[in-house]
Amino acid sequence: MTAHPSPPTTLGAALHPGAPLPARAPERGRVMGVQLALALVCAAFATGSLLGWGSERVALFMGDFGLSLAAATAAVSNFLYARSRHSRFKPAWLLFACSSLMASLGNGVWGWYEFVLRIEVPTPSLADLFFLCFAPPAIIGLLVLAKRPVTKAGWICLALDAWLIAGSLVTLSWSLALAHTAESEGQSVSRTALSLAYPLLDIVLVSMVLALHFRRSPGNRTAVNTAIGALALTVMCDALFTSPLLHASYRSGEILDAGWFAGSLLLAHAPWVGHRKSDGAGPRVPHQGQGPAPAGYQFGHTRPMSGSLAALTPYLAAAVCTLGILYNVLSGHSVDRIVLFTACTVVLALVVRQGIMLLDNITLTQELAQKENHFRSLVQGSSDVIMIAAPNGILRYVSPAAAGVYGREADDLVGSELASIIHPEDLGRVVHEIRRFLAASAVEEPTTRIECRFRSGAGAWLNVESTVNRHHGGLILNSRDVTERVRLQAQLQHNAEHDPLTDLPNRSLFTKRVGLALTGRRASDRGTAVLFIDLDGFKQVNDTIGHQAGDELLVQAARRLADSVRASDTAARLGGDEFAALIVGDGGRDHSAREQHIYELADRLRVTLSQPYAIDGHQDVRVAASIGVAFAEPDITAGELLRNADLAMYRAKATGKGRVELYAPQMQADVVRKAELAGRLRSALHEGEFALLHQPVVSLEDGRITAVAAQARWRSSQGILFTPAEFLRVAEDGEKTAELGRWMLEEAVAQAAERGRSGHAAPVVVRIGARRLLDRSMPLGSVEALLTRHGLPSGALVIELADSDPRVPLDELERRLTGLRRLGVRIALDGFGSGYAAITALRRLPVDMLKLDRSLVEGVVESARLHKITSGLLRIAGDLGLASVADGVDLPEQVVALRAMGCTHGQGMAFSGPLDEYRLRRALASGEYPVPAGPAEPVFAGVPASRSHNETPVPPT
Repeated sequence: MTAHPSPPTTLGAALHPGAPLPARAPERGRVMGVQLALALVCAAFATGSLLGWGSERVALFMGDFGLSLAAATAAVSNFLYARSRHSRFKPAWLLFACSSLMASLGNGVWGWYEFVLRIEVPTPSLADLFFLCFAPPAIIGLLVLAKRPVTKAGWICLALDAWLIAGSLVTLSWSLALAHTAESEGQSVSRTALSLAYPLLDIVLVSMVLALHFRRSPGNRTAVNTAIGALALTVMCDALFTSPLLHASYRSGEILDAGWFAGSLLLAHAPWVGHRKSDGAGPRVPHQGQGPAPAGYQFGHTRPMSGSLAALTPYLAAAVCTLGILYNVLSGHSVDRIVLFTACTVVLALVVRQGIMLLDNITLTQELAQKENHFRSLVQGSSDVIMIAAPNGILRYVSPAAAGVYGREADDLVGSELASIIHPEDLGRVVHEIRRFLAASAVEEPTTRIECRFRSGAGAWLNVESTVNRHHGGLILNSRDVTERVRLQAQLQHNAEHDPLTDLPNRSLFTKRVGLALTGRRASDRGTAVLFIDLDGFKQVNDTIGHQAGDELLVQAARRLADSVRASDTAARLGGDEFAALIVGDGGRDHSAREQHIYELADRLRVTLSQPYAIDGHQDVRVAASIGVAFAEPDITAGELLRNADLAMYRAKATGKGRVELYAPQMQADVVRKAELAGRLRSALHEGEFALLHQPVVSLEDGRITAVAAQARWRSSQGILFTPAEFLRVAEDGEKTAELGRWMLEEAVAQAAERGRSGHAAPVVVRIGARRLLDRSMPLGSVEALLTRHGLPSGALVIELADSDPRVPLDELERRLTGLRRLGVRIALDGFGSGYAAITALRRLPVDMLKLDRSLVEGVVESARLHKITSGLLRIAGDLGLASVADGVDLPEQVVALRAMGCTHGQGMAFSGPLDEYRLRRALASGEYPVPAGPAEPVFAGVPASRSHNETPVPPT
């Protein structure tokens, strides 16, 4: 197992540049392999040269064509690199390729004379022409590689530096050898010019190498250095070749050829060295003043050394020139005019250069002073705090803004550790970020942002945001106080996740916490449960005593809920009058015991929330609580758990309200079935799957059919027949209910009109809800247009008011029913006797007949109490002059009892069930049903009424 170093515990350790960057091992190994191969080839050539290659012919071949092949390799390599997409400074590498080509051709011509023709190379020859053409392209290529000056003074100084170096070399070379060469007797003018051209061009090339070595462009330094080294080695061998000591005795294949051979191979290898780094794959070295290099890079040596040598270049040239003159004087020779002229020009160039540099330094000093004053004003006037931390983490500078931002004087902070003012909880994160930042590339990531807490002068902790830059191995921090922003963000985050009225977590935060509970360390604990809570009767509170009182009730209910759960649990308001609670499992009980505990908790919560509320002087405001409970199962998601609790809560409301219901899988199956049925119902109307049946309404006196009640039936495409009690449960949303109601009314009117035209006229009863009557989709004009379109006579349509919801505004309903009566539509009140709302509706609404609730009719024979209630209601109808209809008359004895109590009409299986159109017309053709006869007094459970429970006998009506 590899041991990883632990992170530093102090900021100084993070800033210390001692951690090396990870090496690029594959690339480094590949480069070292190429370099090793080059070294072995050069060593082999040098060894062969020292040993004479074993024969004179082999030595001649290797000394001529071997050098030609090496130079050709350099030409091809530089040309290919210049054509590649990785290439930088393409003109320079093309010029180096041209220079190498000249050297290759020169060596090839030399070998043609020596090896093929076996004659001495003439002087001058074509080889000399090629060799002379070697230096100019190389010199121009070095100029292309040079870092170009940005001012005219810079260009002049570059030219002066080149002449200083060239002049000094000319002085020294002339004193040592060139004067002797120029004065040699017996040589022709061409040979003398050629003898001087070689060393002079080499001097120019050496001057460019030396002058440009310290001015090279920052791109791909390794390749440029290698090319300069290759040219320097070639020039050195040329200088040895032209020296009087070796020129006369030189033969091809000797050790001097090894230098030319190595120079050509180095130039061939030069463009490919480090080209991957130049593409940005590796870390870039920052310029001085831009920040430190990545950790482990000692940037304080190469650039200062190169700058010092560049500054000393003119003085070194002058020293070399002085040495040339001293050599002539000390050797007893008179000073040559060439040497004297060159020395004078060198001195003049040095004086001019120094004058230019002096003026340039004065200008730079003035600009530096202006910029320093400018930046000092910016720093001292900035509202942000600017701090400079040394590599050891000590603050070296703090701007005056610290007094206003931190409440601490800048002088008090200078000399202290940066880590001492950072909150201990934030220090580890800050150190980690700084180490990561310093290890990153300065070009790719010049700055970073750090947010932490700083200690203020009063001892409080301030939220501070800092922009961090590198600075000579340390850091520059530009910091500002963002405490108010952080507080505002925290408040906004709180508001986004909490209910504004009760300050409980909202649905979003509650869902998030449920998800965390299901994925935490106790995710497998099935004791975790979610409670969904709905306040029954809350809308009546809003409608009766106002919305402000309703809000106060919600606040009190939220407080009761929060007080009833543990601190580790979560109480939330989901919206409206819906609340929820997350009960986190503790793993301390088995499954059944845990479920029993949660059920008891939910029941206690139900009782607590159902206690009276004191609101605005109302001491007894009551609501009930319906609670659904769902337990976490393995692999269940937060959404599924919330859905299960919601289903359980709706089951609790559907089965009586004010109760606790545990989730069971059957609930989800019912929802799926209901959804499938609703989906089929949506298309059933358009596909003609609905049919209209009619049940006769019969006079109890003589059995005559006085009306027919329309009832919808749905025969699905699967052949299943659904009654209204089944499919209306899935048509709860207003759109489907409205569409079904419109179809039923239009179909009933159309069929009634058709029956009237065929001689089977009978009023049709259509059941419509009170809310539906007030729906804007069925205005009064639409009913009138429907009656007119089908020609249904006045009085032939009876609208049966299906419900008497107390929330329906009676004023609007009264106006609506009055308008319908003006059209000749009669109104029947359904469900009479089922509650106080029916009595209120009877008092306010214009009705023509009353329809007894089915529950009264079912027990009218067996129960003396129901007999009395039904008799009293029928007496009210008779006193008001209203017709009465009993629904659900299924037995003959019910017919007898209801007729005896004064009920005028009946509807039920005692006469007929719902009929299709064919059977209905047959029934209307006969016109009546037989009515059973019987005693006026009913018998309750086989006992005469006078003896049943000592109740007073009911007198016959």
